[in-house]
Amino acid sequence: MKIDLRLLAIVLLVLGLFGLAYDRFTYVKDTHGFRVGSLEVAVKDRETVNIPMWLSVGALAAGGVLLLSRRRGGATV
Repeated sequence: MKIDLRLLAIVLLVLGLFGLAYDRFTYVKDTHGFRVGSLEVAVKDRETVNIPMWLSVGALAAGGVLLLSRRRGGATV
């Protein structure tokens, strides 16, 4: 269980750092098109997701607390 919490803490720290470095990310979503004979129409939508700064800072703080609580011999979960 100790390794699981350490891994969770590291994942939270990495995600928090990425959230601060990249405040948004964009991806392409294929939506339905249609086909008439040999003509095919496909639609690709570009979606942007904004990552709030408070979420990134919260992930960093939670990861830091988890990592430090395990080092100081915190309560066993």
